[in-house]
Amino acid sequence: MRDTFTDTSAMERKGNCLPYKGALLVVFLGHMITALEVPLDLPQPPTITQQSLKDYIIDPRENIVIHCEAKGKPHPSFSWTRNGTHFDIDKDSKVIMKPNSGTLVIDISGEKAEVYEGVYQCTARNEHGTAVSNNIVIRQSRSPLWSKERIEPILVQEGMPLVLLCRPPAGLPPPIIFWMDNNFQRLPQSSRVSQALNGDLYFSNVLPEDTRNDYICYARFPHTQTIQQKQPISVRVLSNTPATERRPTILVPSVPSSTKMVLRGEVLELECIAEGLPTPEVFWSKESGDLPSGRTTFRSFQKTLRITGVTEADAGDYRCTARNHLGSVHHIVTVTVKAAPYWISAPRNLILAPKENGVLICRASGNPKPVITWYMNGIPIENAPKDPSRKVEDDSIIFSDIQTGSSAVYQCNASNEYGYLLANAFVNVLAEPPRLLTPPNKVYQVIRNSPALLDCAAFGSPTPNITWFKDSQTSILDGDPYVLHENGTLEIHVAQSMNSGKYTCVAMNSLGKKENHVYLEVKEPTRILKQPEYQVVQRNGMAMFECKVKHDPTLVPTMTWLKDSGELPDDERFVVDSESLTIKDVTERDEGTYTCVMNTTLDQDSASAVLTVIEQPDPPTDLELTEEQARSIQLTWIPGDEHNSPIEKFLIQYEDALHQPSVWHNLTEVPGTKTYAHLKLSPYVHYSFRVRAVNSVGYSQPSYPSRQYKTDPAAPDENPSKVEGFGTEHNNLVISWMPLTGLQSNGPGLQYKVIWRQQDVDKDWTSVTVANVSKFVVSGTPTFVPYEVKVQAVNDYGSAPEPEAVIGYSGEDLPMVAPDSVQVLVQNSTLAEVHWEPVPPATVRGRLKGYKVYYWKEKSLNKQNHHEEQQVLTFSGNKTHGMLPGLHPYSLYTANVRVFNGKGEGPPSSNQQFETPEGVPGPPAFLKITNPNLDSLTLEWGPPLDRNGRLTGYTLKYQPINNTNELGPIEVVALPANETNFTLLNLKYSTRYKFYFNANTIKGSGPIITEEAVTIMDEVLLHPPAVDVGKGYTEPPHPISPLTQSLGPPFHKVRPVGPAFGNVSSSVRENGAVISWDYWGPDKNVYIEYIVENSKEDWKKEFVNGSQTYQIKGLKPGTSYKVRVVAKDQSDETVHSTEELLITVPAMASRQVDIATQGWFIGLMCAIALLILVLLIVCFIKRNKGGKYPVKEKEDAHADPEIQPMKEDDGTFGEYSDTEDHKPLQGSRTPSNGTVKKDDSDDSLVDYGEGGDGQFNEDGSFIGQYSGKKEKDTANEGNESSEAPSPVNAMNSFV
Repeated sequence: MRDTFTDTSAMERKGNCLPYKGALLVVFLGHMITALEVPLDLPQPPTITQQSLKDYIIDPRENIVIHCEAKGKPHPSFSWTRNGTHFDIDKDSKVIMKPNSGTLVIDISGEKAEVYEGVYQCTARNEHGTAVSNNIVIRQSRSPLWSKERIEPILVQEGMPLVLLCRPPAGLPPPIIFWMDNNFQRLPQSSRVSQALNGDLYFSNVLPEDTRNDYICYARFPHTQTIQQKQPISVRVLSNTPATERRPTILVPSVPSSTKMVLRGEVLELECIAEGLPTPEVFWSKESGDLPSGRTTFRSFQKTLRITGVTEADAGDYRCTARNHLGSVHHIVTVTVKAAPYWISAPRNLILAPKENGVLICRASGNPKPVITWYMNGIPIENAPKDPSRKVEDDSIIFSDIQTGSSAVYQCNASNEYGYLLANAFVNVLAEPPRLLTPPNKVYQVIRNSPALLDCAAFGSPTPNITWFKDSQTSILDGDPYVLHENGTLEIHVAQSMNSGKYTCVAMNSLGKKENHVYLEVKEPTRILKQPEYQVVQRNGMAMFECKVKHDPTLVPTMTWLKDSGELPDDERFVVDSESLTIKDVTERDEGTYTCVMNTTLDQDSASAVLTVIEQPDPPTDLELTEEQARSIQLTWIPGDEHNSPIEKFLIQYEDALHQPSVWHNLTEVPGTKTYAHLKLSPYVHYSFRVRAVNSVGYSQPSYPSRQYKTDPAAPDENPSKVEGFGTEHNNLVISWMPLTGLQSNGPGLQYKVIWRQQDVDKDWTSVTVANVSKFVVSGTPTFVPYEVKVQAVNDYGSAPEPEAVIGYSGEDLPMVAPDSVQVLVQNSTLAEVHWEPVPPATVRGRLKGYKVYYWKEKSLNKQNHHEEQQVLTFSGNKTHGMLPGLHPYSLYTANVRVFNGKGEGPPSSNQQFETPEGVPGPPAFLKITNPNLDSLTLEWGPPLDRNGRLTGYTLKYQPINNTNELGPIEVVALPANETNFTLLNLKYSTRYKFYFNANTIKGSGPIITEEAVTIMDEVLLHPPAVDVGKGYTEPPHPISPLTQSLGPPFHKVRPVGPAFGNVSSSVRENGAVISWDYWGPDKNVYIEYIVENSKEDWKKEFVNGSQTYQIKGLKPGTSYKVRVVAKDQSDETVHSTEELLITVPAMASRQVDIATQGWFIGLMCAIALLILVLLIVCFIKRNKGGKYPVKEKEDAHADPEIQPMKEDDGTFGEYSDTEDHKPLQGSRTPSNGTVKKDDSDDSLVDYGEGGDGQFNEDGSFIGQYSGKKEKDTANEGNESSEAPSPVNAMNSFV
């Protein structure tokens, strides 16, 4: 058996199954209470789906449309009855029925609408039954005209009650009443004047202003939208006798008690209008309880009580009380509640399989209790064909063992005197296997922790049994957390992520089985992590609200900002970003509540914050002066708008138009809670006042000035301040003071009375009166004597109070004598102490300021004339000694002492000379290293500029530094004072040394200066590795003899001093260049980089393997290059670099003459070839005889074979000839100090000399010949020229 809701009960539901609220509640109800429809492809009786209202009031200007729609299988046919009889539509051309519908359209054009008034009922039938509609009562709306009447003017005594009757014509529906005047303006109403429910206008008492001749009652008829008006009523209030006060009297209702009947669910309106003088107030109460909360409102100034949605509990007695100060009166209304029929359980469609049982139930309630009547297919059930499977019992029809062919539509009618209910419910006998109505593979998305409802709408007869399975589980889902509803919906009360997955619903009855799959996805909720915060912003400032949100990544969020629950203003100042709202140039209109709303397709979250805009307050207004007195007045004002920032204080300012017009001065401040100030005033001032308000933002603009207030003149209240007496000459006294301001003068004719006398000498005062000055000079005074002085203010109205005297002194003169008994005590080489006897006070002739010691250096005792300008030390007060710091040791000084006062210095004392003892010397003037050799260096220095005594000698300390910057052992050398250079011998070649040097006297050692230098490296180490551009590094020649070096004690780490690179030099030839440099940095990755001048290409880079000389080959003749040496760290970043050198490779144009074509050259070459051939033959013969090449003879034939001398001018090595390709290679330049850094590779075996590469034979003898040639000096440019080897040298290499 399957039952479904009918159209009249589709909204009924069980409340205990739905604990959810709001919009979600409506959605969930739809899952569980939707009426199950019989598929339209199956046979079924008719069902009414749409019908017009029971009471249908029509507009006579429009066609009449009476709705009646139904469904069924086969589709039903329709017919109508009017006033209980068949309505033959075909006989009336004005009436048509829509195709496949029962809706009637009646064309009333040219006809009176009254013809079609009546009670209509629609019938829909097919072979399985008949359904009927409600009785639809059709009535025409009416808006009749007001009957003509003559209304006499109304005369009423002031204070008396008055009722203006409206009495509109009866209309359908009843009209809406309102009162207006001739100008169509509503008449004002109040607790004294109000409109009753019937439209009459009541005056509790009349006033003279109620006199008028255009009291007009209007009636508006809503269906026709027409307005009818009553004739104007004229009212004249008489005021010839005074109104008398009286107790209230109730005008409506007019009896002491009344009754009121209202139907359940309708609106109850109770009215209580009272008159009296003064106007009474009206109060409502319920005798047996409180007025219903949430459904009670008061209208017409408390005179109407309105209760909506009336229930049986609202019945009872309601008391209306009218009260004024003379008494009160009350009225009781007894309310009874009746009820038209209302459903308790409306009948529901039954779908039964043959042999099944079922029940139709029709339960309704009302007051009085409604009568239940059953119909089958539109006829009373007692007149219907008998059916043994059907039994009627009051409000139920019971079906037992129903048979095929028993399908029908049953009507239940519940009625009482206040109305009726009619419901259709069919019984459909079907045998149908299950079918699933929910679409397959439907995906449900819900938010975590919210309910999930999975539909499984199925149809079948008998009713299918619904079961659910999840994923691959075989167990039926039932019980916590699952709830299976009657209609097959599976509910999960609180969905979690684990509930996501595939769900299978199975519908099964005795005729078959059907299954469907749906999917549940549980999403993470949308949450606002950072909410917008309350903002207080100054006007024209910027406000920013942040709103950071977390949401499920599979959902697309949409952020919306609202202002005061509405849209943001369309203003470019509002900038919305992904997580913020920015408001620029904030104004007062921007204040409000801003809400960030984050929506997804499944949920939303929101957060709000308030924006408050503050600015400086508006200026105060309405300044008033009160309580005017000679020396005071009270100022009051009205504060301006504080603009959301409380006023902290008020500043009162004044203008003195008499003395300083247009200049405003601050007078006083009062707290922001006050709006007045009691002001103290000065005489003889023309005051104007203004006020400025202050809040947290700042000061307001000034208020408008108050009116001017003038105070009367008076004698001065005060005397000048800062009175002083002093002398500018030895025989005068200057009396000065701070003049009074115009505000302080108190009156016209301001003058100053200057009074003085010599202290303890004069008894009488001397005075003089002056004006417009601030000082007075008294002449002919003794030198520096005390005076009592006073200055008194005087004007035309009197004198200020007697001033107090101050002590001043007449002018000073220079001191007369010099200090006596001056002695100088030398403390040490830089400090001396001076003593003297103080001068007699009488000789100071002024105020003693102190003593000054003048001293200067006459000469140094080293017989050096270093006369210095004198210096001065001041010792304040009556001192008798002082210290002289910062003296030069071993010097002769002169000093004297002078006393001084405010006028100046006295004569100097006799000069005293003293000598300072010896001290430690200053640093040597300079230290430089010259003539570096393999094992020696020469040091040169200058004596200290400040010897500070007799030099006793110099101390030299030095120690080696190895390649890892470790310090070796220190050696100490004492040198005599008369030396300025010294040569150190027995040093290690190619080694850096650090030198420490200082001078000495008998007092000790002076400051140390340091220097570093390097002994030159072994000459062979200067041979650079030959590198062709693009070919890389070439191994050096084979070593010929090992060099060993013994290390001293352990070294100590030390960082290099100064820059990493030293001097850089270069020499060039036709297709290459040799670059030399000094380098002391720790990084070993050193590169030569070069680029064609003005080229935009990248720098070319070649690695230098530990050498400090490098040859670049493959350069283009006649081209200029920029070259630099760089050191890089492990990350290939440049950490040190030399300055860029500009070199130019010589062009080939200088050798345009081809000597190979010259005759003399050809002859010379032939001769050389013949000579070489002879030599080879001789050599071959000697070797065949077993002889050896005599190395000793070769050594004797040349100069020193070990070390060739360096050039004296620049210390460069001579060039050598390459025996392989005869290409000259230029020697490297040494640094400017003559040192050459040792090659990093100490274990290579290289021979000494400046010839070509030597090689050893098996017996140790040389194969090859030393050859050399001195170069021309080009040291000034840092380059050397090169020459090709001569043919003689070339032949010698074959010997």
